[in-house]
Amino acid sequence: MSGEKNTYKIGITHGDFNGISYEIILKALADNKLLDICTPVIYGIAKMAEMHKKNLQIQDFSFQTIKNANQATQKKNFLVNLSENDIKSQLGESTSEAGKYAEMALRMACDDLKKGDIDAIVTAPINKNNIQSAQFHFPGHTEYLTSAFKAENSLMMMVSPTVKVAFVTNHLAVHDVAKNISAELIIKKLQALNKALIGDFGCSNPKIAVLSLNPHAGDNGLLGNEEQQIILPAIKEAFDQGIYAFGPYSSDGLFGSGNYSKFDAVLAMYHDQGMTPFKVLADNEGVNYTAGLPIVRTSPAHGTGYDIAGKGIADEQSLRSAIYLAIDILKNRKK
Repeated sequence: MSGEKNTYKIGITHGDFNGISYEIILKALADNKLLDICTPVIYGIAKMAEMHKKNLQIQDFSFQTIKNANQATQKKNFLVNLSENDIKSQLGESTSEAGKYAEMALRMACDDLKKGDIDAIVTAPINKNNIQSAQFHFPGHTEYLTSAFKAENSLMMMVSPTVKVAFVTNHLAVHDVAKNISAELIIKKLQALNKALIGDFGCSNPKIAVLSLNPHAGDNGLLGNEEQQIILPAIKEAFDQGIYAFGPYSSDGLFGSGNYSKFDAVLAMYHDQGMTPFKVLADNEGVNYTAGLPIVRTSPAHGTGYDIAGKGIADEQSLRSAIYLAIDILKNRKK
């Protein structure tokens, strides 16, 4: 942590500047109440931020440009300037330059986290294609941060006031899911999820619902045998370790009946299985959290929004929720 202060330094990476990232960042930080609990440090391009501020006609907001995060003090918004050049955005389009500066912002923020110059990182959305380079060769933020901080058991986790969903596999093609699921992997993810629920969210004896892989939980082997051979043994082993895991439940049954609310979190087997019901239930307040890291990272639970970039209609609530969640987890970890 960067010293014992009344507020935390929260690094915010600008993501893909051709999307809605600057719009949601500026809208969220225009709420000056945030300065009472944190010091925002944007990793971005000053001229681009000023352009968006002008286009959005945001009057009650200013930021101070700095070269290093350790120059940030309290009660102000700061921006670590990535470039003095006039870099033109091409709103709504994927460009290699946007990917280059998205990677640069993320790398600099991670370096500052390691040095203790910021306390947590909130990442605006990236384009997983244009960011690929010799420096970034990962399917997404989760995998990059897992490597950067040498985490042995990280976990992608979606968080909202109504439901928490975690994943056994992350950004993986559907045809590769079954062959990548094992009892050992499920147990590892349950261990990481249980630890996060206790340490990061303050849950006491958390209960976890585990989803099946196949429709109707396999129908006793009629629609697949992964439930009997892999998932159920993993649940039993985790339970023997003191983790209150239950299931496997079919995703439609658990969410459709509302029974998900009886659990502190749900562990899904693959991305869309858990992400689809989560986004329906989260209603713009969802946050992507990477559990199992030595640092705190959150992100809004949406993408670059190319289709609405520059139109002034992007909803900043998910980013605002990501900032608040990062602060809450920092406080819980400190306890």
